[in-house]
Amino acid sequence: MKIAVIGGTGLIGSQVVEILTAQGHDAVPHSPSTGLDLLTGTGLPEALASADVVVNLTNSPTFDDASPAFFRTSMDNLMAAARAAGVGHAVILSIVGVDQVPGLVYYQAKALQEELLKNGGVPYSIVRATQFFEFMDAAMSWTADADTVRLPATPIQPMAAADVARAVAEVAAGAPLEGIRNVAGPDVFTLDELGRITLAARGDKRSVTTDPTAGMFAAVPGDVLVAPQDAVIAQTHYRDWLAK
Repeated sequence: MKIAVIGGTGLIGSQVVEILTAQGHDAVPHSPSTGLDLLTGTGLPEALASADVVVNLTNSPTFDDASPAFFRTSMDNLMAAARAAGVGHAVILSIVGVDQVPGLVYYQAKALQEELLKNGGVPYSIVRATQFFEFMDAAMSWTADADTVRLPATPIQPMAAADVARAVAEVAAGAPLEGIRNVAGPDVFTLDELGRITLAARGDKRSVTTDPTAGMFAAVPGDVLVAPQDAVIAQTHYRDWLAK
C-alpha cells in the first residue's frame, strides 16, 4: 500500500514511516523539507498522487489563537487534494478528551481538525492519544524557575511517542475506522506527581509546588485527559522509559 505521511520527518511521523516501511508498505514522508506546504497547498497533488492512504501528523506552530486558522487552512487543502487524488483513507492524530476542554484554544483547534476530517468526503480514522512522555520537559519549563516547578494536579495518563507511532501505523494500515481510536499509557498520574518523579529520576534538586493555576493544563477540567474505557493501553511505563 502507498501511504503518504504528511509531517513524516517529525517525532511521530519518522517512526510511523519506519514502522510502515518495515511492514512492506510504500510509506513516503512529506514535509516542508520535501517541498510540501499544507498552508498553500504547494506539493500536495504530487504527494498524494497514487496514494492509498494519507496520514496527517502536522501540528500548529503555536498553541495560541492562531492555531484554529492553521488547522482549518491545512485541513481544507489536504482534504480537497485527497478527494481529487482518490485517496481511500485519511488519518489524523488527535488528543484524548480534546472535545472536553473548552478553556484551551489549542484543544478547540484540534477538535475543529477532527470535524474537518469527518466532513472531508474521504473515509477517515482519528487516533486520539494521551500526552507524550517526551513533552514532560516542556510542560515543566512553562512554569519553572531556578528552584521550583509549579504544576497543577491534573490527572493524565501519558504514553511514549514510540507507542503513539505504533498505534498510528496500525490504524493507517487498516480499514478506515470512520470514528476514533483512543490510545493511552498504562499508568495514571497527576501532573505534579509526574513532575516529582521526573525530577527525582534525573537528580534535579528543584521542588514541585502544586499550583491549580499553573500552565496550560490548569484549564483542563476533571479527568478528561485520562483514557476512556474503550482505549487501547500501551505497554511502556513512564518510570521504565525514564530509566532508559
